[in-house]
Amino acid sequence: MSSSLLRAARLALYFVWTLSVMPIQGAGLVLGCRWAETLPAFYHRWCCRLLGFRVSLIGTPTDERPVLFAANHVSYTDIAILGSLIPGSFIAKAEVAKWPFFGWLAKLQRTVFVDRQIRSAVIQRDAISKRLVGGDALILFPEGTSGDGNRPLPFKTALFGAVEKKGNIGAVAVQPVSLAYTRLDGIPIGRSLRPFFSWYGAVGLVPHLWSMIGLGTVEVVVHFHPPTFLADCGSRKALAGYCYARIAGGMAGALFGRPQPMPKPPGRAARGEPATSVPEAAA
Repeated sequence: MSSSLLRAARLALYFVWTLSVMPIQGAGLVLGCRWAETLPAFYHRWCCRLLGFRVSLIGTPTDERPVLFAANHVSYTDIAILGSLIPGSFIAKAEVAKWPFFGWLAKLQRTVFVDRQIRSAVIQRDAISKRLVGGDALILFPEGTSGDGNRPLPFKTALFGAVEKKGNIGAVAVQPVSLAYTRLDGIPIGRSLRPFFSWYGAVGLVPHLWSMIGLGTVEVVVHFHPPTFLADCGSRKALAGYCYARIAGGMAGALFGRPQPMPKPPGRAARGEPATSVPEAAA
């Protein structure tokens, strides 16, 4: 099948599938049905199949609730891939809510929309915390934007403060997740091909999507690393440091076959020992 036919077939199947599921999910949310929490994962699993993504899974998502999954961000396709594995909601920048079509999909998955401006960091942190208090599973991209897929960008650590204990709720688990696009039709994806899948810089969404959708079968390695808790790390920066080290090591192992030394789930920080440091962007 030529790339043009493949594009047309994939897009047609994707939109037919999506438009058929949207009213069902909308009705489930309005009626308060419990299956509205799990339908998005089923929907995303089929999206991955239709769009040619094959997920290779390492580890398992924690059953702890509430939980914050912290993942590196490579492309808009991360949503389908992580969404197929985690029955939860994403944390996204406020602009996504205004996007046609994709903004509607985000709302149907009960996405938490945040303004990444520093002046509103406390407000956004509290909005996330409120959902965690309700026992939700949330997915955060702490880089704040998508990167080139070779390594994680510096983390914005402010939103990690949302896992601080509130009221009578138990501690919030935090699980780092590394995601790497590794093979195209069985051939390793090198640096020259990675921009076909990594969406970053000034590249427009539509041209990038049109280019990517005509490619073959893509293997994506998703690694769920051991979860931890803020109390074990001692501070949100140390917590972000643990997540960053795990994610960077997981990406290096998946992409380059060079597994990095992985830190153990922190316990040392609570006893006064040094915690892992993290490259930090403006919070």
